[in-house]
Amino acid sequence: MSVELKGMVTSRERPAATFNGYVMLLALVVTAALAFWFVSGGFPPSGASKGEKLAFVGLLLAAFIVPLLIAAGFYMIQPNQAAVITLFGAYRGTDRTEGLRWVWPWMMRKKISARAHNVHSDRVKINDLKGNPIDIACNVVWRVQDTAQAAFDVDDYKQFVEIQIEAGLRTVGARHPYDDLEEEETTLRGSPDVVNGELQAELNDRLKVAGIVVDEAGLTHLAYASEIAGAMLRRQQAEAVIAARAKLVMGAVSMVEMALTKLSADGIVELDDERKATMVSNLMVVLCGEREAQPVVNAGTLYQ
Repeated sequence: MSVELKGMVTSRERPAATFNGYVMLLALVVTAALAFWFVSGGFPPSGASKGEKLAFVGLLLAAFIVPLLIAAGFYMIQPNQAAVITLFGAYRGTDRTEGLRWVWPWMMRKKISARAHNVHSDRVKINDLKGNPIDIACNVVWRVQDTAQAAFDVDDYKQFVEIQIEAGLRTVGARHPYDDLEEEETTLRGSPDVVNGELQAELNDRLKVAGIVVDEAGLTHLAYASEIAGAMLRRQQAEAVIAARAKLVMGAVSMVEMALTKLSADGIVELDDERKATMVSNLMVVLCGEREAQPVVNAGTLYQ
């Protein structure tokens, strides 16, 4: 069975017509016993006619050929393994039944693992959304879902997976900036769940032509490229200092406002505009300064 996908005829997995290997093993034992009986039984009798002798020779040949044909058709399927059956190059189905199996000896069997594969990609250098060079790598867990597509629609499905992982990683990495402290947006460093989900969706879309599904994908390495790592580190440090200062100033302003409101509401002291300005200046210095404040005792008044 095949369907059209983007101008290409793709295969679809279907069950193969195979047989229970233990039943055929019993048949092998029976035919081997018959062959031994023919050889050791003294047939044909000494007075047999020419036709009887020819019949005996035919039975003797069959007694030896049939066990050989039966023995050539056995194969074993382990758990999470499949066998793709072909007849003279034509696809005849896939056998996923575990245990000892048998098929006609002139039909070819190609075993494909349906187990989960774990691939850790090499580090690749790409440009993020802002054009900054970064080093990035990922880990991908994938498995074969459609054995017919994996066997016939791509030349080497394992090599195909490795190439598409790198291509998908480059595509997703170029969609977002490495980091951004100025705006609320998706970044490679700050939004791992979103980026990993996009990577998994991208790889599933790329690998569906080979009958492969990605169960898990995630970034394992993310860093600026060595040629700009020092400069970007200083930039990140400056942005962090600015962000911390801005938060500190906003907190100090809020505390000063609360202190002035409390003093006025409780009637503790009445301050004119000049005294308020002086108090705000002193409190801002105390709250925003990096060193402990040194108290100064004023023996006079504010104006002397």
